[in-house]
Amino acid sequence: MTGDAADTPRLRLTATQEQRLRELGADPGFLEGRFVDAATRDAAFTRLQDDLTRAGREHLRELRTGSRLPRLVELEHALSAALVGAGFVRVVTPLMISSDALRRMGVEHGHPLREQVFWLDDGRCLRPMLAPNLYTLLRRLGRHWAKPFGIFEIGPCFRRDTKGASHLNEFTMLNLVELGRPEREGRGRLEELAALVMAAAGVAEYDLEVTESEVYGAMIDVVVAGAEVCSAGLGPHPLDGNWGIVDPWVGLGFGLERLLMAREGYPNIERAGRSLSYLDGVRLNL
Repeated sequence: MTGDAADTPRLRLTATQEQRLRELGADPGFLEGRFVDAATRDAAFTRLQDDLTRAGREHLRELRTGSRLPRLVELEHALSAALVGAGFVRVVTPLMISSDALRRMGVEHGHPLREQVFWLDDGRCLRPMLAPNLYTLLRRLGRHWAKPFGIFEIGPCFRRDTKGASHLNEFTMLNLVELGRPEREGRGRLEELAALVMAAAGVAEYDLEVTESEVYGAMIDVVVAGAEVCSAGLGPHPLDGNWGIVDPWVGLGFGLERLLMAREGYPNIERAGRSLSYLDGVRLNL
């Protein structure tokens, strides 16, 4: 074997080392690295583990002293302030909804989404989406407020999604909807509102892509580096009649953990969400 061949980096991190660095938030590129021998690999692992551990402890110290808030909380505050500043009204609605509310969203018995719902007693469930409650409020507020007007909610939703790097059973949604603008302005207004939210979230680069939804059909997704962070739609829509809505509308639904994951470059969504293993993205078994 020649000297050049012997020096070619071929050795990967061990599975244990890779898992540990992944938990600590190492750059995915480092996890794919190759090393010329075990001693070089182990030394590089130790250096990076120590650096990431120090950074994590410093982050926890900042949380302890109050010099920073968890990113999910900061993001919620920033989005709320931006939307209130744009004339939207923040609302707070129940976490539990009825089976009938899902039916009026087109989620009948046999619909795939129905199998992903966390059911309680008496035909109630933990909300898998904010839309049923916002539809109800739009109809009732429309009796009191001149159009157009906009409302939004930020809060937990629950869904039996397949666990993975980009899915959570409990996640935080921002849903905003504006009722009563002329239908011809819908697409332009949707783009304006997407830009408003993405700027408030601190994400400059994103794309809009046409896609299909299980509930609404044709939708427009906001995508960051290939990951969907928002699904948006325009009305009138066939579902509107189930809720007594007759005016055009624009609606956008953002996943806050997805936004954080995209903005911070997290390798998995658990670091961005509600967790007992992480605090604000810092693994607690440092």
